[in-house]
Amino acid sequence: MDFSLFYFADDASAGRDRYRLLLEGARFADEHGLAAVWTPERHFDSFGGAYPNPAVTGAALAAVTERVEIRAGSVVAPLHPAVRIAEEWSVVDNLSGGRAGIALASGWHAADFAIRPEAYADRRQSLAETVETVRRLWRLEHVDLVDGADRPVRVRIYPSPVRPELPMWLSTAGNVASFELAGRLGVGVLTTLIGHDVPELRAKIAAYRASFAAAQRHPGGHVVVMAHTCLGTDRTSVRELVRTPFTAYLAKSASLVLRGIDLEQLDEGDLAFLAARAFERYFDSAGLFGTVTDGLRTVAELADAGVDEVACLIDFLGDTDAALAGLPHLDRLRLAWHER
Repeated sequence: MDFSLFYFADDASAGRDRYRLLLEGARFADEHGLAAVWTPERHFDSFGGAYPNPAVTGAALAAVTERVEIRAGSVVAPLHPAVRIAEEWSVVDNLSGGRAGIALASGWHAADFAIRPEAYADRRQSLAETVETVRRLWRLEHVDLVDGADRPVRVRIYPSPVRPELPMWLSTAGNVASFELAGRLGVGVLTTLIGHDVPELRAKIAAYRASFAAAQRHPGGHVVVMAHTCLGTDRTSVRELVRTPFTAYLAKSASLVLRGIDLEQLDEGDLAFLAARAFERYFDSAGLFGTVTDGLRTVAELADAGVDEVACLIDFLGDTDAALAGLPHLDRLRLAWHER
């Protein structure tokens, strides 16, 4: 099992402090054997809005790290021409000396598509095509486009990437069809613990592995699970530290948390009440919370379900110092797991 850092939370810090957790966390990951640092793409909302372009944040991370993988979690593929995705991430690959990787998503939020509204209706159908085109461009193949004078033109990307193949994942909130699509495409899966429990996740991973083996003619694949993470010396203290920010996160992720409920019929008070109720369940089942010993139990369950990497979301606390203070405990969890 690998451990990595994942960022996607409120734009709660102001000024020069806004990206301190990102940069200091990345340095910690680089120095303590974590596998990767993931940053997302989100637009026009304080919930994730500090990360409108993961290639930009990835380039910044490349400048302050030497070993850790630098990944997008995720590029909203329908918002961008495939050639731009490949170009931008080739720059990150060069700046990092061959450490780039990307997850691609079809997109969840209609407001994000104000950038490219015509792409919204067919966003899911275009995802597989983007994967294949980015893969071809990364291998320095030419693709056929149309230039500004409406003439056909064949192009390849510059600069040439450092690593011969770009590691790719498909992002999914839990749809088993997306797991199977990732297998057919020969890419990994990036998913979350919110929205399905571990037995459900195990079944979806099994479907992914079967799809991968059938399409690629060999077993394989790579499953990354994003999990909210806050570890300390005392489970009760951690519970109280995360209660307010994690409940707020659950409220903003209501479409995943409150499945089977018509959210349009809820007012803010109803939503807050249900999110508070959900906190108790998700604190125990949808994150790395508590002590290192608690974390080891959760990681063991995920490993048994077929997970290869836990991407630890640390910035939901809204408190940079508190999040940084938890990183040594995460490192102790990593060491304890590998020494078990």
